[in-house]
Amino acid sequence: MNVTLLQYTPDPEQVVALAARLCYSPISLDALREKLAASDTEAFLNKIMSLGHHSVLEHASFTFGIEGVSRVTTHQLVRHRIASFSQQSQRYVSHKDHFTSIMPDSIAENEEARQIFAFMSETVHKAYSQLVELGIPAEDARYILPNATETKIIMTMNARELRHFFALRCCQRAQWEIREMAIEMLRLVKHLSPTIFRDCGPGCVAGACPEGEFCCGQTTEVREFFRQLL
Repeated sequence: MNVTLLQYTPDPEQVVALAARLCYSPISLDALREKLAASDTEAFLNKIMSLGHHSVLEHASFTFGIEGVSRVTTHQLVRHRIASFSQQSQRYVSHKDHFTSIMPDSIAENEEARQIFAFMSETVHKAYSQLVELGIPAEDARYILPNATETKIIMTMNARELRHFFALRCCQRAQWEIREMAIEMLRLVKHLSPTIFRDCGPGCVAGACPEGEFCCGQTTEVREFFRQLL
């Protein structure tokens, strides 16, 4: 898996702070910029976020390039509808000459399971190639491809939605692959916007575990992990 931060709003915390100041001030934008430059942006953002004024976070957006993940994960990812996605097409990109599967550790660590997985991946690859050679369009041959098929996707999401995304997908109960991806995404944006993403991670980082009876029972360890995440 390879997660990179391709683009982002320049100086995201300044943009968010300016938007928040605008909501409560009668002065011009130029005057606001000058006032903001001389103020404590971190303290102001902490106050705004503690008040639940999260709409201003939507002015900061982040674009990620994600490679080496399965369609299991991208099918979960696109359920987050307040985002933009561009994914490698199975209609226009043929897997005839190159087919990569993402193998879960639970399978890779079991010799018999690993052999079954490898056999099925090779079988599907051969079948796909044979269909293409018979003149079947890639858009139809793809119907036999498994969820394990490796894919690539570019995603843009604003800071407000990212906080919600991290709360759900960094949780111990989230599926392992999207959890690994979410943690790496958080690591990247936390470096750029430490105030906006300071308390981010699963729901238990900033409060009580929202999973109730399904709690992983590792709240203390999880909180410590995300507080040290850099």
